[in-house]
Amino acid sequence: MNIRTATPEDGTAVRETARRSLEASYSLSPQTIESAVTQWYDDEGIVDKLDEPDHVIVVAERDDDVVGFAEGIVVESGGDGDLLWLHVDPDYRGEGVGERLYSDIYDQLMEMGATRLRGRVLRDNHSGNDFYEEHGLVKAGDERVDIDGTQYVENIYVENEPMDIESIPTDNGSDVYIDYDDAERGSVAPFLVAYNDTERTERYGYFCSNCDSLDIAMDAMGRAECNQCGNQRKATRWDAAYL
Repeated sequence: MNIRTATPEDGTAVRETARRSLEASYSLSPQTIESAVTQWYDDEGIVDKLDEPDHVIVVAERDDDVVGFAEGIVVESGGDGDLLWLHVDPDYRGEGVGERLYSDIYDQLMEMGATRLRGRVLRDNHSGNDFYEEHGLVKAGDERVDIDGTQYVENIYVENEPMDIESIPTDNGSDVYIDYDDAERGSVAPFLVAYNDTERTERYGYFCSNCDSLDIAMDAMGRAECNQCGNQRKATRWDAAYL
């Protein structure tokens, strides 16, 4: 088996692998899966991802056929490296493909400046949750995501013990709580998720780590922009902007 960095020519194989893997692992409608795969991995999208210095896609080949791939990003140098997806064709599961992909993308993310790995997986994907736990990651929290009009719970795993949350005051005098285990990429610096409570059950919005502001504008498509410094959140995974 050969593990290598993806190329634009892998687009068709990557889409087919993602489609088959999602169908086997997630209780999503065929229409949602097809829409997601098309939006994430069309030819232009793959080229854009491969051109980003903080983005990496690696594929696993067997007999010159792509049988799996992993995708990751560095959220912040010296911080989290997110394992966005690890897909293995169902016909090749149980043969060590996932282990090889995990090891390779882990090493690449660390070489790109990450200091720990973080992963997200829907709670309903039992094998995906087990995979993270078997590799020593611990659950740091969860959040609700809207996928094609249906609410799902997505678990967040981190390589080390979850960090404490930090309270900061809002303009009206109440406190919100910043979760340093839940960062998302921004055009200038990461956005951190803010909650109304210490148990992380009621989401407040985002905190811009570039200018320490809670003044974030959001639209129905999940796009976010800091009104103070112009930092913009980049859409990832299940965002409505993608589906």
